[in-house]
Amino acid sequence: MAVEERAGSRTSRLEIRLVRRGFGDPDQAVRRLADPALHGLAADPVLLDALGATADPDQALHGLAGLLEALDEHERHTLRDTLTTSKPLRDRLLGVLGASTALGDHLARHPRDWHALVTFELRDMHPGRSDFLGELTGRVWADEPNRRADALRAAYRRCLLAIAARDLSGTTDLPQAAAELADLAGATLQTALDIAAEEDPDAARACRLAVIGMGKCGGRELNYVSDVDVIFVAEPREGVEEQKAMQAATRLAARTMRLCSDTTGEGTIWPVDANLRPEGRNGPLVRTLGSHLAYYQRWAKTWEFQALLKARPVAGDAELGAAYTEAIAPLVWQASARENFVADVQQMRRRVIDAIPVTELDRQLKLGPGGLRDVEFSVQLLQLVHGRTDESLRSANTLEALAALSAGGYVGRADAASLDTAYRFLRSLEHRIQLHRLRRTHLVPTDQADLRRLARSLAAQINDDTRADPIAALEREWKRHAVEVRRLHERLFYRPLLDAVAVLPTAELEVAGAGAGATGLSTEAAKERLAALGYVDPAAALRHISALAAGVSRKAAIQRTLLPVLLGWFADSADPDAGLLNFRQVSDALGRTPWYLRLLRDEGAAAEQLARVLSAGRLAPDLLLRAPEAVAMLGDPQGLAPRGRVALEAEILAAVGRAGSAAAGVAAARSVRRRELFRTSAADLLGRLGDDPAQALDAAGEALTALNAATLQGALKACVAGWEAANGELPTRLAVIAMGRFGGHELGYGSDADVMFVHEPLLGMLDEDAARAAHAVIHEMRTLLAAPSVEPPLVVDADLRPEGRQGPLVRTLVSYTAYYKRWSHAWESQALLRAEPVAGDPELGERFRALIDPLRYPGAGVPERDLLEIRRIKARIEAERLPRGADPTTHTKIGRGGLADVEWTVQLLQLQHGHEVPALRTTRTRVALAAAREAGLIGAEDAEVLDAAWVLASRVRSAVMLVRGRPGDSFPVDAREIAGVARYLGYGTGHSGELVDEYRRTTRRARQVVDRLFYGQ
Repeated sequence: MAVEERAGSRTSRLEIRLVRRGFGDPDQAVRRLADPALHGLAADPVLLDALGATADPDQALHGLAGLLEALDEHERHTLRDTLTTSKPLRDRLLGVLGASTALGDHLARHPRDWHALVTFELRDMHPGRSDFLGELTGRVWADEPNRRADALRAAYRRCLLAIAARDLSGTTDLPQAAAELADLAGATLQTALDIAAEEDPDAARACRLAVIGMGKCGGRELNYVSDVDVIFVAEPREGVEEQKAMQAATRLAARTMRLCSDTTGEGTIWPVDANLRPEGRNGPLVRTLGSHLAYYQRWAKTWEFQALLKARPVAGDAELGAAYTEAIAPLVWQASARENFVADVQQMRRRVIDAIPVTELDRQLKLGPGGLRDVEFSVQLLQLVHGRTDESLRSANTLEALAALSAGGYVGRADAASLDTAYRFLRSLEHRIQLHRLRRTHLVPTDQADLRRLARSLAAQINDDTRADPIAALEREWKRHAVEVRRLHERLFYRPLLDAVAVLPTAELEVAGAGAGATGLSTEAAKERLAALGYVDPAAALRHISALAAGVSRKAAIQRTLLPVLLGWFADSADPDAGLLNFRQVSDALGRTPWYLRLLRDEGAAAEQLARVLSAGRLAPDLLLRAPEAVAMLGDPQGLAPRGRVALEAEILAAVGRAGSAAAGVAAARSVRRRELFRTSAADLLGRLGDDPAQALDAAGEALTALNAATLQGALKACVAGWEAANGELPTRLAVIAMGRFGGHELGYGSDADVMFVHEPLLGMLDEDAARAAHAVIHEMRTLLAAPSVEPPLVVDADLRPEGRQGPLVRTLVSYTAYYKRWSHAWESQALLRAEPVAGDPELGERFRALIDPLRYPGAGVPERDLLEIRRIKARIEAERLPRGADPTTHTKIGRGGLADVEWTVQLLQLQHGHEVPALRTTRTRVALAAAREAGLIGAEDAEVLDAAWVLASRVRSAVMLVRGRPGDSFPVDAREIAGVARYLGYGTGHSGELVDEYRRTTRRARQVVDRLFYGQ
């Protein structure tokens, strides 16, 4: 009993020691230490300390036991002795076993490979490609020919074991470990190619074949587990036909790939990916050098030149590989001069992010925001921009290129240092994750045991105490670096631009105009960067930046802080130059206003919204620049919400009431209208009017209709008051009837206000006096609303009145009644479908509505002669009204399947069935179309087609006005303007053509419906 108690006491003490050393399962560890293979090691405190220093002591002990069990007695004794006497071997071996179950399994299969961790010659500390090649070939060629594939894989694992041991024990740093992995990959490809040549000697005699490493292999920054990207280039040997040589080279290349990628026997080394070759997987696996050059000179896309930045010969014919890289270099370093270069690069980055599953986004080390790809894309973009003229930047390695960019002044020193530190940490974390099971992954695990192992493995790189809660410390460090990368990624391109032009205090004064080899960008380098980022006039952009950031004022300090991000937002728009110019003008107007500076400094969302609005087109910036204080509404969460007719009318009428004259009253109304136009256009540009495009379109139309109605009400009141101040009481009552898109609540930003005017003399007043007074008031109102001013005009168009321009501007209700009874045409009944009282005397307006309802909803429907007349007028408009040179397939108003086609079709249904279907008695096109569908007057599919065409055509018209600042019914010709239209409609940079194609498809389908329903064809 005493013996058992003493044994139990010893076990308990051992468990306590194991827990203190980080073992998670001390019971299992005690049982494992009792294994005969580990005889005596349990009593060795040095070994227990070494196990406790590993990433996972339990895993390390398990792996050590498996290794010792796999050895014969002599080898087992040798390893135990060496472990207890040699600290370097102890640190290397246990470090590997604690971090990687996969390498532990390899040692169990190949137990004598532990000797790879014992030697201490210089080449073992920092081996190069030739050292790896010697190790691989020595072991491969010593085996039987039919076993060489497995021998290659086993030899690769042995070399990988040594790299991991040096990495985990701190003998090498991240860049050295990544370089060794790339060198090992090159040696492996060379050995696989040699095996393929031995298996197919005829192919080897027919061609010269070079293997070009791409991606991280080419940049000598490879991961532990990664696809190895390659390109194959070949040339015929003397006397061999090219076709025969290419067939031979293809056999060699394909066999080389299979030798590395095959999963049989010892398992795959890594997949060899040749999809970066010209035409990708659809192109030939092997090309001649001339074929490569012909493709890159004629067909290659921007991303392909970005990929070629990493190209490096890694295996095969060295002379041919060198010729390849020499030939493509000029093409790579001229890529930034290509049209849409930066937009193409940024679009590729966005596609990568969009492709990440939502469930993985927060755990993605490589592709997510603040991840490794952000660093690599940023560095590569700057290299391609400035490497055209500065050869010191032409490195395929990310960290080397970052150091060169910093040394050349293209990236600030502090930014480069922070980015370097973050990149090293993120890559180290990625390496540790992959090492565990030697699987290709870039996701941070969620398992607590995995996270604990990672935290212990990276303890030296975590600027936090990992003893209390290692998992929390790891996650804090990871998020800190990710946030830093995201922050620097946003400012990396733009911060040095400020340093190149700003007049800063003390030592920073020397930065302006400094050469690229000094402390900042030269003026020419800054211009190059701005041009590459999409600025058409980089010299002017530099002047704007200088004006904004110059000096030591509080304004300049805030602008310098904000400009790097603003410049990025501008560059992401269709017109960066306009965005920057508009921002300068707004800042010049408001720069000394305290609330504006606070808005820029404290309201990050407001600053971004301002940048988006200022660079999205001309209309909203023009409205803002006429009264820059309207920018304040961007800082209010509800500041862009449309205000509605009641609130607008109350404000306008109050302002008119304070005015001293008709002109002052109308000016006050126009001022409110200008501000509200900015509110609506800004909300529209920022996507605040609705998530669905049709919903946003309806909301904009409603807001603009309410605004124009309130403006007319205020202007009418001002002009009536002005007339009465000079002449006494107005002898008549007035009402304004909205027509067309105004009456349909479907106004666009460039729409006129189509109206008719009706008046009714007061009791006892002469008709002539009342008519003169009504005409005078209406004429003055129209004149003042359209008069040249800093405020945008409101054109009031009364041409839809009886007799058109030849008829009186204002008629009495009696006169309208007489005219419609005797002279009315079918087209006038059709026009009245959109009539709605919007201003003036409400009771008079309703009486006018009652007058016209029998005309627009006739009880007998549409007589055949009227139907023919309507169709004839429509056909005549199509033939005669289309502007000369306009494309009928893209004219939004009267072109094929455009607004007129849809509206006339819907209005015909209203004329025919409005008397029997009450829901059709509406002035709104989409509401009437939906009612016709519900009533069975039109099929659901046809209604959907017409609705889609009407919405798209209306949105295009709005976009044209927002972008150009003036109305238009066709797509713009200017590339920047149509890019802005496409951006508004949700199409990315470079996809304007897709928008036009989609418009033509949509309207073509709509025209087919119109031909059937309207023309009866």
